[in-house]
Amino acid sequence: MKNKLTFCMLFLFTAFAFAQSNASKFEITGTVVDKDAGIPLEYATITITNPNNATDVEGGITDMSGNFNVAVAPGKYTIKIEYISFEPIILNRTVTGDLSLGTIQLEFAASSLDEVTVVAETTTVDVRLDKKIYNIGKDLTTAGGTVGDALNNVPSVAVDVEGGISLRGNENVRILINGKPSAIAGFGSTDVLRQLPADAIERVEVITSPSARYDAEGTAGILNIILRKEKTLGFNGSINTSVGNPDLASISANLNLRTEKFNIFNTTGYRYTSSPGNGFFDTNYLSSETTDPTYDRIIEDRDIQRLNRGFNTNLGIEYYLTDMSSVTASVFYRNGNDTDETTNLTQSFRDASKVLETERVERLKEKDDSYQLSLNYINKFNENGHQLTADFQYENSEETQNTRINEDITFDTEDTTPIIGERLFTTEKQKEYLVQADYVLPFSEDWQFEAGYRGSFENEITDFSVNQEQIANSGNFVLNDTLTNIFDYTENVNAVYTQIGSKFGKLSFLAGLRLENTQLKGKIDSRLTEAELQDIFGFAIDTDFDNDYLGLFPTLNLTYELNERENITLGYNRRINRPRGWFLNPFPDRDSRNNVFQGNPNLAPAYANAYDLGYLKRWDKLTLTSSIYFQRETESFEVIEEIVELQGQGTNTNGNTVIRSIPFNLSSNERIGAEIGILYNPIKWLRLNGSFNFFQFNTEGFFNDVDYSAKNTSYFARFSSKVTLPFQIDWQTNANYRGAAQNAQSDTDGILSVDLALSKDVFGDNATVSMNVSDLFNGRKRSQFTTNDLFTRDSEFQWRQRQINLSFVYRFNQRKNEAKRNQPVNTDDEGDFQG
Repeated sequence: MKNKLTFCMLFLFTAFAFAQSNASKFEITGTVVDKDAGIPLEYATITITNPNNATDVEGGITDMSGNFNVAVAPGKYTIKIEYISFEPIILNRTVTGDLSLGTIQLEFAASSLDEVTVVAETTTVDVRLDKKIYNIGKDLTTAGGTVGDALNNVPSVAVDVEGGISLRGNENVRILINGKPSAIAGFGSTDVLRQLPADAIERVEVITSPSARYDAEGTAGILNIILRKEKTLGFNGSINTSVGNPDLASISANLNLRTEKFNIFNTTGYRYTSSPGNGFFDTNYLSSETTDPTYDRIIEDRDIQRLNRGFNTNLGIEYYLTDMSSVTASVFYRNGNDTDETTNLTQSFRDASKVLETERVERLKEKDDSYQLSLNYINKFNENGHQLTADFQYENSEETQNTRINEDITFDTEDTTPIIGERLFTTEKQKEYLVQADYVLPFSEDWQFEAGYRGSFENEITDFSVNQEQIANSGNFVLNDTLTNIFDYTENVNAVYTQIGSKFGKLSFLAGLRLENTQLKGKIDSRLTEAELQDIFGFAIDTDFDNDYLGLFPTLNLTYELNERENITLGYNRRINRPRGWFLNPFPDRDSRNNVFQGNPNLAPAYANAYDLGYLKRWDKLTLTSSIYFQRETESFEVIEEIVELQGQGTNTNGNTVIRSIPFNLSSNERIGAEIGILYNPIKWLRLNGSFNFFQFNTEGFFNDVDYSAKNTSYFARFSSKVTLPFQIDWQTNANYRGAAQNAQSDTDGILSVDLALSKDVFGDNATVSMNVSDLFNGRKRSQFTTNDLFTRDSEFQWRQRQINLSFVYRFNQRKNEAKRNQPVNTDDEGDFQG
């Protein structure tokens, strides 16, 4: 009680002293917005000077709503309002009382292209309460590349050799498009991100401490990819073409027609790529009381040839009902037609002597069609952030795979039984509905309330059939009904949330609570009974499960502004990791006779509590970002590798034991780390960008009485430099290093990759020619050594070899940097706290 009384007296004394010091001052207020986009500009600089006294200077910056408030003594002043890459406004006013300047509209600095170029051609960072926003600049190394390539150049984000995306080394990251789950990001995978052109991105939001407005999915956090939507009046756009080696040909167009009443936007592209890859596996089997492998060593040498053809288009129209409300409708369509051929040369040894060699050829033809319909309504009740948004989204996807597997014996010392061929047919159908509504109410200058609902309803049906060759029956193919199955999987998530934010001087906070109900339903339609499945897979399987999980997910984000260029952030949030369909389907894949992946329908969601402490400092030519983070996840997923016997169920193993990879819930996973990033423009012709992420994770858990606990330390390092050479030629170098890593069973070597690019503007800066080399030293390979009590394995895998691209971009009715300027656009995602 005594402490509380002392605090209250101190607070009252401070307030009285402040009031006395300002008794003879008046307030100058106003709101700064982007004239074209109509959105508030945060961190705009307000400078107020006395023309008769150079030392008499006051000033401040705008808050997240673009508002400012500066106290001055009575007198005549020059007021300058500035924002980077925008034309400043200078006002002369006489202050005799409180003065409101109203809404001040800044225009893009079209006449200052030299200065704008420095901003527009580099990746800049903007820190909000719950996210870091990276405005993607003119990254030469991704010219002709894809969204996946662009993500690999975003700090904290890594894209591995198989296209998997991780955030701070954690692969459980949620991918959103324009703030929502989307068919554009792929259904349960990120393959489609390799088809969308990189220049379709406006910015990437790295959300390591998501607020309550976001889905709680993704223990690592969220990557929100915002696609371009031009805001300049008239008809404008760009056309981007690329050719490359290995074979690559692509063309994409970004078109936009903007009038006072509507905005029509379209991105359409076609991409043809040939992506050769390879893999090598050298496995030594160890005899034990429970396993006596047929061979003690097996070597697999894989050559992978992929041919991908993809078409995608996104067409939308935004219609302005009034100055304060609009409706946006869009349709996205994607068509893929891929052909992959994998040749696997397998050599089997016993007592150091080769006894069998086979050549397995797998030919896969895959076709997929996806479309997405979206409808968005936004109504702004005033200019202070009071608004209502509503969204509806429907997605439909169908993918068919036709696989032919033939394996011939090329060397045999024991008259091995002929290996039967297989014909696999897979059809995946997926539908998803999304309904969302968000309401934002600022009920004072410093307080804001928000509430909303999101419902996501997803169903995926996988129809899988296996036809096997009957050698004794003229080689006819007959359905194997013990492997044929239909897996019907449903995931329904209903969520409501509320959050409140405020600002007390230099301290801002955003606190929220999200309630989510997750329903995971699965039904396996197979001839086999649950008892027969248990005999085959080694554990009890529920072939018709319906699980409900109700959870509360609190969030808290704090920002303290040390000054207008320096702040400290602190975040806490609780997250969930829901198992996806392919992690639940218990039928093993057929990619190899010796190494298979099998899902586990008994998986339960994992939960994580995450903490993040960040620091940002801006200088004139340097921006520093840093953070320390900690996360503890319970019931975390871990993929266990073990030797099992799948003989006798038509699995085509020829009596071999196989290495099975299967996910299970382990007890806990703790991760702690620190990262630092630097954006540095020391001189006009040189721009540098670097980041370093160091982390350690500790996994504890047992499975089948085996201790899978592990402790690992690793890191990521990224460096980028851009130099303007004579004749206005730009030269960019990107280097990425992924440090070595370990888990309970495997040691993975570090990976170094270097990308180079040259670029030159032509045709009066209306076009750009660029050449880039991806993975210059062809070193983007995953080398791994796995060991346990049953086997040891050396492996190396390369998803895509070195790529050389030549690109040409032509812009019409569009200034070179206009489409890439640094705008804190906030109309396509879920909004920000505007406290």
